[in-house]
Amino acid sequence: MHNRSLSRELSLLSLGLIKDSGDLELSKIQIDEIFESALDSLISHCRDELDDCEADLENVSQHLLDSELKECSNSSSFVNVRDELKKAFYKIESVMNSLSVTLDFPKLIVSSNQNDMREDVNHRILSIINNLKSIDSEIDEVMDGWRLKRLPRVDRDILRLAYVDIHFLDTPVAVACNEAVNLANKYCDTQGRKMINGVLRRLQRVKVN
Repeated sequence: MHNRSLSRELSLLSLGLIKDSGDLELSKIQIDEIFESALDSLISHCRDELDDCEADLENVSQHLLDSELKECSNSSSFVNVRDELKKAFYKIESVMNSLSVTLDFPKLIVSSNQNDMREDVNHRILSIINNLKSIDSEIDEVMDGWRLKRLPRVDRDILRLAYVDIHFLDTPVAVACNEAVNLANKYCDTQGRKMINGVLRRLQRVKVN
């Protein structure tokens, strides 16, 4: 997980702590407090993921033990045991993939003390706050029958961050869209992910044209 990805995620969590309206003025102290709260939320989320992984590993361990007992008690069940083992190993692989992401947590702690991380988050937040009406209006234009305000708050903020990436930070469109999709996969439900994917595709076509 790169610093920019962490910045986007912290920006998303920070935006969720701010009133969703235009013409909102925030002092540097307020923004710093919001950043700290967002960081605490992200750390808490990482800890929850570690707890979930621990529980999953315990389940897999028990599953493997049960499979071994089956094999010992009845040699004719070898095929079934093999299939069970395959499922168990697949589960281990899934858990380890999740752990590989969660273990970026120490990097997050280090990065949080760097001025460039805070400045990047602050810049993204202020870009949205200071241009909220125009950003929402342009996103609305590609909503295809929907209105941005009808979406859940987290969905709106993910789209706003993608817009800022593309139009304010000159992030390559493909990178901005991919990062937004990653956030949607982590924080949105199935309907939200589909909606965000559709809007991002249309935003991408508008930017290319």
